[in-house]
This record gives sequence, C-alpha cells and structure tokens, in this order.
Amino acid sequence: MLKRKIGRLNYDGSVVMFGAASLGNVGQDTANKSIRYALDHGINHFDTAADYGDAEVRLGPIISEVRNDIFLATKTGQRTKEKAKEEIYRSLERMKVDSVDLLQLHAVGTIEELDKCTRKNGSLEAAIEAKEEGLIGGIGITGHGHQAPVTHLEALKRYPFDTVLLPLNYYMYSLPEYKEAFDALMEEATRQETAVRVIKAIAKAPWEEGADRPYNTWYEPFDRQEIIDACVHFVLSFPGLAGFASAGDVDLFPKIVDSVERYGSMTDEEAEKILSSVSGYTTIFGAPTSID
Repeated sequence: MLKRKIGRLNYDGSVVMFGAASLGNVGQDTANKSIRYALDHGINHFDTAADYGDAEVRLGPIISEVRNDIFLATKTGQRTKEKAKEEIYRSLERMKVDSVDLLQLHAVGTIEELDKCTRKNGSLEAAIEAKEEGLIGGIGITGHGHQAPVTHLEALKRYPFDTVLLPLNYYMYSLPEYKEAFDALMEEATRQETAVRVIKAIAKAPWEEGADRPYNTWYEPFDRQEIIDACVHFVLSFPGLAGFASAGDVDLFPKIVDSVERYGSMTDEEAEKILSSVSGYTTIFGAPTSID
C-alpha cells in the first residue's frame, strides 16, 4: 500500500483513507469485514466523524484493538467550544479510545462557517484545549462545496491547521475558478507543511430524480473499475496530496483499494482520455454544466 507523509504530523499514512461514512448505516458484522479488509490491505489511515450515523460505534471494537497501529481521525460539526468539547469526549467513548491523532472542524465550506469556528468560544478553542489535554494530536479542517479551497486558504491565515480536507476530482479541477483556488491552497499548504487530503474523488453527479440508488452515497458515484482507476490516478497524481477518502459505501471500497494498489499502471494521458469522455460527469455541488 502506497503511503505518504501526513504533513507536519509526520505520519506515513496510506494514500487511501478508510472513509468511515460507509459504516454509518450498516451492521457490526458488515463493518467488521470492511475494517478487516482495510487492515489486511495495509490501510492505516482511518477517517470518521461524530455525525456519520453509527460509524464511530462500528469502528470501536476493532479500532480500539489496533489503536497504536493506525492513524485515527474524527470530526466535530459543532460550532461552540462547549458543544464541540462534549462531542470530542463522546467520540472517544464511542470508539473506545483515549485519544485520536486528528480532530477536524467539520463541514467548514464557507467563510461564514469559518467565522463561527474561529470566533471567541468557538469550536477551534475546544480543539486547542483538547490538544493541550492530550485527547487529540493534530487539528484539521474540512469542507464541502466550491468555496472550500478559498475558505481553507483563509483558515490557514487564521490558524496553522495541520490538515485540510476538501473535494477534488477531474471535473471540479476542470472548472477554472476551482482550479485556481485549489492551486492557491496547495501552495500555501505546502509552505506551511499542512497535509491536503481530499474527498469525492469518484463522485460522478447528483442522483437523478427518482433514480434507483444502489449505493449508500448522497451522490452518484462511479462504479466501473476503469473509471475508478482513472479517478484515483488523477487525484494521486498531485505530488503534494497526502491522501483521499474512499467513497461512503462498503461495496465500492474494494474497487477503490484495487485501484490504489495498481496506481502507476495508467498514464496521465490514459486517465485524461477516460475521464474526458464520460457522459454526464458534473459537479455534485450544483454547477450548471457538465462534460458530455
């Protein structure tokens, strides 16, 4: 399994993160099988959140046993110091661990949300306090939507976050404004040794109205192996990228792992040819156009 440094946290993490959103609505047996599959394939980077349904609970039984062998990250979506601190303690209890390697301020995709986190008695203060108490290692920030890179660049001006986590895929990077903002964020993150981790690598489009939804994702994901391979190749081709999160469905996870294990077998030109020819490929965050 390919590994890269998680910024100045200086941990060699698997480039594919086990995105525990996939465990939010499954039973414990299914969760155990998926976690074991990840561990068996050398994945040591696990990423969850307090609001991913029962994900933290599902992680607990196995993760607590291998805690010293993995990088464990969770998130709080609370915006006040008091509520965020309560959620941090709750996350530790649910996962049956004494600490996590990374606590992220969750869903901070706009300046308005950033302001809530960084104001007096905001959630950032809870994270800093938790770090001082040894409950967490690093402090990160996450965000969805087209404003995430601009927001996270501003966040790095306010506080030296250890990680950022935001959307990146071939389509979004083809949008000039998103590309410019993402590149600017990457430049500043590199300067600060902040780890850039991404989500939505294999997101294809919003679900069509009334369409069957065979996957537990809120967007339509790619599920053909060749296209997943191209998507994975695209995001991993960014040399400063620490890793990407797997899609939120246990059935897609093996395909993503397979792609990562074969990373390097596809050229940039081959990936470009595949992704540029996909019909209906668009952003899941509401942009009006698509690549046809």
